[in-house]
Amino acid sequence: LPHRARAVYIYLRDRAGKGSDCWPAVKTIAADLQLSRSTVKRALNDLVKEGLIEKESRYRENGSNTSNRLILKK
Repeated sequence: LPHRARAVYIYLRDRAGKGSDCWPAVKTIAADLQLSRSTVKRALNDLVKEGLIEKESRYRENGSNTSNRLILKK
């Protein structure tokens, strides 16, 4: 895995707490890790391809997007 993906994975593990899921926004992850939003998106895609996380889209009542639910697999 690229360094960016490892950093994001560790971040998500820390954010998940007792459960296996979390839902930080890409913007929040980028700010906390001092990465660009596009780098975080690439890292998340890397993690999905490796089977380490699963992304689930979430929507508000009015149909607009909100942060994805990220489910840690390992």
